Amino acid sequence: MKLNHQQFGDTDNKQMNMKNKNAKKTELVANWQTLMRTFIRPENEETKLILIKYMEQILFGLHNFLKKHVGITEEVSLKELSKRFTDTRINKNPEKKLAEVITELIEDIAPHAVNVASPYFVGHMTSAIPFFMVHLKTIVAALNQNLVKIETSKVVSILEKQVIAKIHRVIYKEKESFYKEHVQNSKTTLGCFTKDGTLANITALWVARNSLLSSKEGFSGIEEEGIAAAYKAYGIEKCVILTSKLSHYSLKKAGGILGIGNQNIIAIDVDSNNRINLALLNKEIKEIKQTGGRIRILAVVGIAGATETGTIDPLKEIGMLCSENKIYFHVDAAWGGPTLMSEKYRHLLDGIELADSVTIDCHKQFYMPMSSGMVYFKDPAIMDSIAYYANYVNRPGSVDLGIKSITGSREANSIILDCALKIMGSQGYALLIEHGIETAHEFAEEIKKRPDFQLITPPELNVLTYRICPAKIKHKLSEANFEQRQSINEKLNKINRTVQRLQREAGKSFVSRTTLSIGNKWKEDIVVLRCVIMNPMTNINILRKILDEQEEIYRCHMHEVSSQ
Repeated sequence: MKLNHQQFGDTDNKQMNMKNKNAKKTELVANWQTLMRTFIRPENEETKLILIKYMEQILFGLHNFLKKHVGITEEVSLKELSKRFTDTRINKNPEKKLAEVITELIEDIAPHAVNVASPYFVGHMTSAIPFFMVHLKTIVAALNQNLVKIETSKVVSILEKQVIAKIHRVIYKEKESFYKEHVQNSKTTLGCFTKDGTLANITALWVARNSLLSSKEGFSGIEEEGIAAAYKAYGIEKCVILTSKLSHYSLKKAGGILGIGNQNIIAIDVDSNNRINLALLNKEIKEIKQTGGRIRILAVVGIAGATETGTIDPLKEIGMLCSENKIYFHVDAAWGGPTLMSEKYRHLLDGIELADSVTIDCHKQFYMPMSSGMVYFKDPAIMDSIAYYANYVNRPGSVDLGIKSITGSREANSIILDCALKIMGSQGYALLIEHGIETAHEFAEEIKKRPDFQLITPPELNVLTYRICPAKIKHKLSEANFEQRQSINEKLNKINRTVQRLQREAGKSFVSRTTLSIGNKWKEDIVVLRCVIMNPMTNINILRKILDEQEEIYRCHMHEVSSQ
């Protein structure tokens, strides 16, 4: 009986504790006094200590913090996680104190996020950031400048124009007199910051569209009158954009947003090196010109670092072709642009200076936090074609950066890039770029040595693809006819999909996968494993362990996979 009383007593205590806990929660009230306290300082000493505990780890030991707290708990499926996030009501009064919220964020959310900072995470174009980036991001958040208008940013807008001129100089290498004239010129624009590479590409093609279909006698321009009126005024049926079939899907989005239709983003096949086939591009241009102007080429887009393969189109040749045919030339260098910082490898982007516009992502190989993109223009006056004004914010004649930007309000990412360039220098960035490229080449050689693997696209920058394809199967493929190759590749596709999934779920390392159309006589679609090397802590020993794990998964699950 005593035991039962004790049991009942324990139950009563638990219930009382729950009641007290609930009672505590109901004490949290949203009134002016508590709001002001929450708004300007930590609620109490306990909250302050918890903030210090975690922020000290983040600010001064970022990579150890991520290793300790992110992605380290038991495997939980997305389906299971989604069940935990079904509450759709916002409480009238506060639910929790700041200390509780921070603790839950660290203990309940962070462990199920993705540790992109791990040197074993080599599957996407997102990686570790230098620890000081968190400090810079914190200061930018605290300043809360809005670059839409000089009245909400002042010196930061001036600084941004200087940063843009610095990167413009890296791309275009104009004379000193050019940059003195334009660095702080309120009437010209060398480029702008955007939210990401997608918006940068859309901005470039928006400018290209408005330049092509600009105002003339009897027509106020496409921006004012729209696509139908523009086509009528110019006597054309449609506009097209020509690009590699490996181009980023943001170009399709641009086709839809700009009104030309995404089916008119024409994908040109690639050569054996996964670069746009120049002969096919030239042929397409000639055929379009033969329509007598009924079809107009809005732009040709070259890629400097394809998302799937990291390859670079022959930019110089494309630039010369565009110049000969008076076609707008845009380069999507969202990934590969920072390679220009390396004296050793900048030649890989030869010809980029011929581009009318260039996209670069800051949150890729400038190693900045999510998310920030940039677009640059050769002609300092060309962005006038997308200028917008409003009496309450961006008035004509002002120096507001929001006048020529697809983005309205935006944060001061230019501060972060400016500080990073000062902290790292071009040589610091060069070392990171060179490490990625050279480690990728070393990894490619390791893949070639292993009989269970097949290198599919060798690295040009720091991205490569490969697949599990044992020597016996390679031999069969070399002797097989079309139907036999199809059957073998279907089985290999299943194997690679399964190995990639099982490795991801095991949580020790990660490579991504994609499907490539291989340029042999049969144009086969094959599933490949994709590796992106941009973490300076990723080395060949880690990459060997990733291959070891894939080999082990394949051997353990070979019969299971092969029978699927």
